[in-house]
Amino acid sequence: MRAQFLPKLAMAGLATATLALLLAPAAPAMAQATAPSAGGFPGKQAGDFVVRLRGLGVLPDESSSITVIGGKVDATDSYTPEIDLTYFITRNFAVELIAATTRHSITAQGTSLGNVPVGRVWLLPPTLTAQYHPLPASRLSPYVGAGINYTIFYNADAAGGAVNSVSYDNGFGWALQAGLDYALTDRISLNLDVKKLYLSTTAKLNGGAIAAKVDLDPWIVGVGVGYRF
Repeated sequence: MRAQFLPKLAMAGLATATLALLLAPAAPAMAQATAPSAGGFPGKQAGDFVVRLRGLGVLPDESSSITVIGGKVDATDSYTPEIDLTYFITRNFAVELIAATTRHSITAQGTSLGNVPVGRVWLLPPTLTAQYHPLPASRLSPYVGAGINYTIFYNADAAGGAVNSVSYDNGFGWALQAGLDYALTDRISLNLDVKKLYLSTTAKLNGGAIAAKVDLDPWIVGVGVGYRF
């Protein structure tokens, strides 16, 4: 099911990013055309602080190699609430920090032992992105961004049986982002956001007797509401 969904998700993320990039050259003219009049919609402003609450889908797009037993790693999708904070340095440029945590079930598939349950692990991937907002004065305001994340793996539980212990290496990764804000009022907006994280780890099973190098590279899709201070 995920294999069929990911290409569509990739196309949606690409379409959103392409839309924002296509709008960017026209931003000065369109921003002037949509500039707020006295008492009108103020749009995004330098110094604005936006707090959003989103529902997230974290959808791993993994590739891997496993020593000794061969096969590949499969990680389940996960869904969670998320809070993010955005600060506008200027009308067009902002920085965003997201914080959410998800739990995933891990399986080693197609190994010499068959499909082997590895266990479950929690991921905490705080991500900081720098964003460009080409149409800050518009109620429908796209943006693109890029940044860095540091993923922490914690509370890893081994499944038992062939796997009696498991650990994961924390590490840095890169992030790309595209999204849309739609202002319902001067303060409240709806948000759609898509991120692609480039995230790798090494999983050590049974004290390191078996190692798996995994590129998780999840898509992170969020829908939510924001409030501008």
